[in-house]
Amino acid sequence: MLATERHARILSVVASRQVASTEELATSLNVSPETIRRDIRALDERGELRRVRGGAATASGAIGEPRVEERQLLNSAEKELIGRLAADLLQDGQTVVLDLGTTAMAVARAMAPRFRGVVATTSLLVAGELAAYRDIEVLVCGGRVRAGDLALSSALAVDFFAGLHADIALVSSGGVAADQGLTDFYFDEVSTRREMLRNARRGFVLADSSKFGVVAPHFVAGFGSELGLITDRNPGGDLEREIRGKGGAIVCP
Repeated sequence: MLATERHARILSVVASRQVASTEELATSLNVSPETIRRDIRALDERGELRRVRGGAATASGAIGEPRVEERQLLNSAEKELIGRLAADLLQDGQTVVLDLGTTAMAVARAMAPRFRGVVATTSLLVAGELAAYRDIEVLVCGGRVRAGDLALSSALAVDFFAGLHADIALVSSGGVAADQGLTDFYFDEVSTRREMLRNARRGFVLADSSKFGVVAPHFVAGFGSELGLITDRNPGGDLEREIRGKGGAIVCP
């Protein structure tokens, strides 16, 4: 298949669905993911679509992190796996900090039927997912609501987590990289996430493998003995050496 034909089919799929993953496009067009990534890069440079983590989206919208509607479709199987791995770490009676985002939602869905304890979150979506379960006490910080993820942030949120000593914090990520650690796209949420990690006995970053090597604009934290990674596959290379070398745990299949 010629590149022009592949480009036309990619644009057709993305236009009809708003977003498509690299793996889905590769399977549909019977080519390698590497070929699709090159095609997406070329189309992005021409302004015909938007390159996002794990795939492509329509050209409209802000550059940076994909919209929550897009992220819900991308890497969904990987996020469900991360959700189950995270849920397996929890014990009844614990106080758990669960961050915002689509991967955090996957954790909430995995833990809800069996976990008994306290969950504190910045996400109204996570709170809504867990509120129906009588054995889970849900705590929500205050603050300004960001559209899409329905995430709360402000000095109120920082103060809330400063006064909460959790057993485990499961935090979201814009990207994870060996040299830059955990980074994120939203400046207003960085202070809150740092406070979550500072006061928890253990911390884990929730990141599917599409975030390996990604560096978002704002630094959150470096990896270490108290901050590990929960992901869908072992990262290998510099990222694995950085995490394990500093005493951090990697939880993966």
